[in-house]
Amino acid sequence: MRTSNYDKYPATVVENGYILTGWNEILAVLSQGEKVLAVDLYTGVLEDEVIGQLKKLQPALLIDTRQLMKPEEEILEMTSRFMTDDVLFGYLSNLRLEDYFDISRLEEARRQIGEENGKVIVVGTGAGWVTQGMETTLVYADMARWEIQQRFRRHEVKALGVDNRAEAPSLQYKRGYFNDWNVCDRYKDGLFARVDYWLDTNKAGEPKMIDGKTFMQGIENTVAKPFRVVPFFDPAPWGGQWMKEVCDLNREEVNFGWCFDCVPEENSLLFNIEGVLFELPSNDLVLLKSRELLGAPVEARFGKNFPIRFDFLDTMGGGNLSLQVHPTTQFVHDNFGIHYTQDESYYLLDAEENASVYLGLRKGIRKEEMAEDLRKAQNGNFVFDAEKYVNKFPAKKHDHFLIPGGTVHCSGAGGMVLEISSTPNLFTFKMWDWQRLGLDGKPRPINVERGLKVIDWERDMDFVNAQLRNQTKEVASGDGWVEEHTGLHENEFIETRRHWFKKPVTHCTNRSVNVLNLVEGDEVTVSSPVDAFEPFVVHYAETFIIPACVGEYTITPGNAEEGKTYATIKAYVRF
Repeated sequence: MRTSNYDKYPATVVENGYILTGWNEILAVLSQGEKVLAVDLYTGVLEDEVIGQLKKLQPALLIDTRQLMKPEEEILEMTSRFMTDDVLFGYLSNLRLEDYFDISRLEEARRQIGEENGKVIVVGTGAGWVTQGMETTLVYADMARWEIQQRFRRHEVKALGVDNRAEAPSLQYKRGYFNDWNVCDRYKDGLFARVDYWLDTNKAGEPKMIDGKTFMQGIENTVAKPFRVVPFFDPAPWGGQWMKEVCDLNREEVNFGWCFDCVPEENSLLFNIEGVLFELPSNDLVLLKSRELLGAPVEARFGKNFPIRFDFLDTMGGGNLSLQVHPTTQFVHDNFGIHYTQDESYYLLDAEENASVYLGLRKGIRKEEMAEDLRKAQNGNFVFDAEKYVNKFPAKKHDHFLIPGGTVHCSGAGGMVLEISSTPNLFTFKMWDWQRLGLDGKPRPINVERGLKVIDWERDMDFVNAQLRNQTKEVASGDGWVEEHTGLHENEFIETRRHWFKKPVTHCTNRSVNVLNLVEGDEVTVSSPVDAFEPFVVHYAETFIIPACVGEYTITPGNAEEGKTYATIKAYVRF
């Protein structure tokens, strides 16, 4: 196994920026300014910490926006159609933040603010909306979704208008994914221009604050060049050992199964301001700069949604993933309110000698017999024979398996998968989990009936070999480089190209965001032929994003050693 100089904390440098650290510095600034101080909070912020610190300013009036919202029972009823009774899946909410507020309480609060002569602080989600039209100093405490998920696991934070801290983390995540985060992002998207200060409270007790000018400069700097989001890692019941070494992770952990290396809705961005790292959700960049980032044709199709996802699945020294299937686009639209499905692919970054991938159905199987065996396995005391029904292929380094929705699949033990897929990342119907418990010691949810509804039964061995397994074709070459088409399937909107190179290679975004990973070689440099941005260094296994507005860029090997070959895999949206 190789080692790497993988960078776990990539950051955009913001020169001459404004940043404060610690509550003392922050409160000293917030004590000045307008009579009304509004501190707006993304869901997942540690509210008690923020409110406790703001009380030190001794305001004449402090209003917590939770007290202006409808009773919890009404909010639970209002959101019930989006939460549904399902343990995993809901329906994407179309609620607005203002739907949460009790009009009479809101009007009374605004009256009190108008009549108060002393310092007024309004704090909580929607503080900017409560104080709109007033002379206000507006602070926004943003929050990265990965940190929110850690707080769910520790039962530390309330949902929007609801105290659900006692619920299982999976149910808290479900409410965030289908409801709260959508509501907060819609609201925040209309608030950017008003915010005077941005507050980073991702680390409890270690707040940082930047002003609006520094925030916008960081956004502008990021979208004008190659960049990386902040990866996060998580163990899994099937997790392996490869990432511990290559990504320099905690060797004391039992395993790491997941790495989300490019999921902008979930990941963070870091701004390096005077040597201090300021964290914000990378989705802010998508909301503010969707056209420059995605490209006009991609934005026209997906709106303010980043459509490409790269993540890692490590089963080297681990076990099989669940046998699973992703739904069709029509199914997710009808059942979950999502506009496109989780089409994906497995690119093998590395593999042990006996690594495998399960993909597609065996020829001649009986649909009814497979369905009955899956149901019996779900009910217990029956072992599902996966290899009786599903093809099992040997997998080696740099293989690429394409997995359009409706295709039964599973990454087997012994593989290090770079998963290249469309962005929806929740819609996996597990049908068999190898008699295994989750990390919480409980069986993981199985969705046999949903899976059976979306399986494409015509995707057998012949289909897989003809259309899904290693569909590699050379499309261009030059001095010291070769470009290959590797996928994805024609049913998927993502195109992937692999470049093998020993000399610099010039690429063009062609009006679509490009997402790449360095799949061979220790280090490369990404540069602009017209010096539009500073050279950007990328290390082995790092995923990096090239905004559509960059246009042409060059990738240069970091080592000119004779015979040394490098490779990148690139994904972009077909149109």
